[in-house]
Amino acid sequence: MTTYAQKLNTTKQYYPFARWQEMYEDGLEQYTEENCAEVKAIFDTLISDLVTLGEDASEADKVALFQKAIEATNEVDEDVIETGEREELCELTDSIAVACGLDPRNYGDGEGLASEWREW
Repeated sequence: MTTYAQKLNTTKQYYPFARWQEMYEDGLEQYTEENCAEVKAIFDTLISDLVTLGEDASEADKVALFQKAIEATNEVDEDVIETGEREELCELTDSIAVACGLDPRNYGDGEGLASEWREW
């Protein structure tokens, strides 16, 4: 049986950050190692905090962690998160939400948790 922590950590397979880094090498200068690492760290922290909070935590406590992560992502250099990246981050956020027991369709008018707070 897959544990709560395993479910959450499995969502890291959907991380787009290594591919973003490769795009830097192809000339897309916004994908610096620092920018990619910054966004990755936000999502690593979200997953770690959800694991620490625990599977039986309240929905409100879990949602608060997503809000913190999305608001932190809003602070990232705006050139890093363009249309394709927006979609990837929304999908990643939804995958993490499902892994922690939340239904992303219940948020952001059905668009998912990221849509509640994102400015990108």
